[in-house]
Amino acid sequence: MVELTLPKNSKITDGKVWDKPAGAKNLREFKVYRWNPDDGRNPRVDTYYVDTEDCGPMILDGLIWIKNKVDPTLTFRRSCREGICGSCAMNINGINHLACTSGMDEVKGPVTLYPLPHMPVVKDLVPDLTNFYAQLRSVEPWLKTVTPTPQKEWRQSHDDRVKLDGLYECILCACCQTSCPSYWWNSDRYLGPAVLLQAYRWIIDSRDESTGERLDDLEDPFRLYRCHTIMNCANACPKGLNPAKAIAEIKKLMVERQV
Repeated sequence: MVELTLPKNSKITDGKVWDKPAGAKNLREFKVYRWNPDDGRNPRVDTYYVDTEDCGPMILDGLIWIKNKVDPTLTFRRSCREGICGSCAMNINGINHLACTSGMDEVKGPVTLYPLPHMPVVKDLVPDLTNFYAQLRSVEPWLKTVTPTPQKEWRQSHDDRVKLDGLYECILCACCQTSCPSYWWNSDRYLGPAVLLQAYRWIIDSRDESTGERLDDLEDPFRLYRCHTIMNCANACPKGLNPAKAIAEIKKLMVERQV
């Protein structure tokens, strides 16, 4: 669960209540965070009414319906609509999730949508993920080797391959990253659960030959050790992954190499 708390110097004002579609019998109320950096206005929450008989069942379907039928200025990210790309991650009724895999019938009352918490907002439901991607690049999430490249492929045993399960499935939606209080407080130095899960995915890969270098890079009071096992990350992951466990495994490796 993520509770949004605004800075003391900010205020969300009541927004526009859009007309209900004429003749619609089954309506779903959407309350959507709106902010345009170019108009000089405070953030607001607009209210829309979606004709559920004229669109698909998912919350993303509702947003697309609003944009196509009611308000073309509404801004959000989306791509695959299959829970794979992570583009439509947002805060849905207090919980970070993917709009494309969240059904309208799963939400009681109005569907309330905000951008992912803590991140700067580009516009409306679009967060600025610049810092997140920079931190991801910093852990070099690719295979690093020093031995000559084999003619066919880097071989891996079945048992070693199984170790990657629960790690490679991460879609980098940042739901876990932006649900972590430790990341809210220290996002300039703490890498956060999504990035550390990616780091562990390559640390534990038997084909990678830079394990020591990767651990050296994480040996820092903030980059790794700001994790306090709050477990919001595991609760927020739409793919059912457990970044907290990956972080614990990295810490264990840190201790083992000192023994």
